[in-house]
Amino acid sequence: MKPYRSMLFVPGHKGSWADKGVASGADALILDLEDSVPAADKVEARGTVAATIDRLTAEGVRPDLWVRANPEVSGLLGGDLEAIVRPGLAGLFLAKVFTADEIVRLDAVLSHIEQREGIEVGTVQLIVSFETAVSMAHCEEIAGASPRVASLLGATGPNADVGRELGFEFTPAGLETLYLRSRIILAARANGLHHPVTGVWQDIKDLEGARRFCLDNRQLGYRGLVAIHPSHVAIANEVFSPSPETVDYCRRMIAAFNEAEAAGSAAVDFEGQHIDLAHVKTAEGVIALADAVAANA
Repeated sequence: MKPYRSMLFVPGHKGSWADKGVASGADALILDLEDSVPAADKVEARGTVAATIDRLTAEGVRPDLWVRANPEVSGLLGGDLEAIVRPGLAGLFLAKVFTADEIVRLDAVLSHIEQREGIEVGTVQLIVSFETAVSMAHCEEIAGASPRVASLLGATGPNADVGRELGFEFTPAGLETLYLRSRIILAARANGLHHPVTGVWQDIKDLEGARRFCLDNRQLGYRGLVAIHPSHVAIANEVFSPSPETVDYCRRMIAAFNEAEAAGSAAVDFEGQHIDLAHVKTAEGVIALADAVAANA
């Protein structure tokens, strides 16, 4: 998956709102067919989302286009997939998953639709949002259930599905979800998913809180934010981009190590820090992320 610093939710039944999402500078848009769409509008919203994907793809917009489909348990997933799997769809944001078997079934259905529509099999990726106690108890199996699984997130946000399922009380410090967020990171990394994303920050007006939320989760290992408001996009893009100072530091470190290695040493004192090949590999990862962010800008 591309290194999305920001993924912005857009209500799927409000087609014109997607243009506001594009203007926000988000790396990806998530056109929502689930919670932000009234029950009476869900079927009609499928056509709106399909038309939005077609229009924005034809316009060559920068952000990738994802869709949050309704969960399998709702009985609406099949109709959602028939309507919105098409050229221009980067992937599906999955809500309320329970088991790895759901991912396996979905993989098979997506392969069928892709073949039918002339889309390369495997094109549609999956981001799994852990919103149920059962899914979080099996996050490792879910992460490895299909090559389509590209990223994971979950266990954050006050008074929503996760909090209700687990009974915790949300705090900005996040100690009540630290174990779960850490486990999701571990499940992602253990399955080769190097760009887990976090979200959401629900206090739209508390921009400093949004920044702190992004920083805390970046330090834990998350690499982007799923946002519910355009005002959070610029914050996420800044926090989850390696700073020029950090990139410059990494380049200097690599140069110093290469010089030491050429002189016959496998370690070097670099600006007061002992570094070896492991540190260089980390620095190379930072530079690669910075380069990928620049390429997608």
